[in-house]
Amino acid sequence: MLSRLTRTRALALCALPVAALFAVVGLAPLPYAIAQPGSTADVLGVDEGRPVITVSGAPVRPTEGKLLMTTIVATGPSVDNDFATVADAWFRADRAVLPRDSVYPPGKSDAEVEKHNLGQMKESQDAATLAALGYLDLDPKDVKVTLHLADIGGPSAGFLFSLGIVDKLDGDGAGGDLTGGRTIAGTGTIEPDGTVGAVGGVSLKTQAAGRDGASVFLVPKAECSDAQAELPKGMRLIPVSALSDAVASLRALEQGQEAKIPSC
Repeated sequence: MLSRLTRTRALALCALPVAALFAVVGLAPLPYAIAQPGSTADVLGVDEGRPVITVSGAPVRPTEGKLLMTTIVATGPSVDNDFATVADAWFRADRAVLPRDSVYPPGKSDAEVEKHNLGQMKESQDAATLAALGYLDLDPKDVKVTLHLADIGGPSAGFLFSLGIVDKLDGDGAGGDLTGGRTIAGTGTIEPDGTVGAVGGVSLKTQAAGRDGASVFLVPKAECSDAQAELPKGMRLIPVSALSDAVASLRALEQGQEAKIPSC
């Protein structure tokens, strides 16, 4: 004869499969990458003892202030993040949980991804040079620009490279600096015609910029709402769609012409 289970024992037995399921889920790798604010680099400064921007064939002016390009750091394509790690990152303002395939090409190794990102960086540097020289009406056959920034890949530094080239060659066009002596940060891709494109991780990049002393952040116009999500206190956002927009806004900022400066 079978004895009847008590309610407590029955609930305990029913809970065992559920507990086992949660244990498996907690340990199983999930297809997500976790990103956080990365380093910044002053494109007007030096990197590993070398100027980030070197120009020959045209006069170069001394600059003040900083133009910070911003980055994010994400777990690599071969890193398996478990449920607990993903859940912790999900509720943190300084972390972002992203589908791994949206960050890295599927099926690529860490080495292949690094090679791809460095290739994108080289393309963005070439586009940045053409955009800046085109804006200044300078012939790329006569003016040579060399860009050096180690250990950073991807296309999102292009816009800041262009802005740095313009500042070194022309400043604000009237003898002053584009930065006005400030620490200004930003992000965005650049096309040879000067068009600024959207990137990713903008809310993390504003945090990196604030951490490193920036008071102004130049953001691709399409990403204004993302930039506002975790905006550091006191940081000003200026939306841009083209290199010419950014130059005009920074000139207006330096001259105190608030009505000419767009906002998100």
